[in-house]
Amino acid sequence: MTDLSRRGFIKLTGAGLAASSLGALGFGFTGEALAASVRPFKLTHATETRNTCTYCSVACGILIYSLGDRAKNAKSNIIHIEGDPDHPVNRGTLCPKGSALLDIVHAPTRLHFPKYRAPGTNEFKQVSWDFALTRIATLMKQDRDANFIAKNDAGTTVNRWLSTGMLAASAASNEAAYLTWKVARAFGMLVFDNQARV
Repeated sequence: MTDLSRRGFIKLTGAGLAASSLGALGFGFTGEALAASVRPFKLTHATETRNTCTYCSVACGILIYSLGDRAKNAKSNIIHIEGDPDHPVNRGTLCPKGSALLDIVHAPTRLHFPKYRAPGTNEFKQVSWDFALTRIATLMKQDRDANFIAKNDAGTTVNRWLSTGMLAASAASNEAAYLTWKVARAFGMLVFDNQARV
């Protein structure tokens, strides 16, 4: 057994470090094994869509990744959802509910169509969007015609509709929220709130 001096130990460890570094950089069999073990990134061929989380009044930005050729009658499959790092509200972070959005999207109990319960029945039936929107518009028109107040007791024009209100969603952009407010006020609604304030 040979006695190893401190200088000899440093030379030996330096040579070993140099040899392993060269191998790790691809100048040996290590580089081939490393390249063979690299998997392709799963989002490489996915379509990225920016959106807003639909849960609470914070309105965090999200990135939705989907696979599909985006043909006219093809349905895309959402494979990943994450926080948007460029969004000023959450800067890429998500709460536990927002982090679980992918599970909600693929949940078997998620509603995909409007349902309607006719008066006097106890079961909901699937209806078309045309039926649902026409029904809502008809009921709003009937209520507004019956309860609209054009002038108050003093004869001043007030144009108020007090029997119906609107609660807007916070998952809308500033522009969409402004348009919603303008539509509600144009109807004469005074009872108007937004989930972002709750």
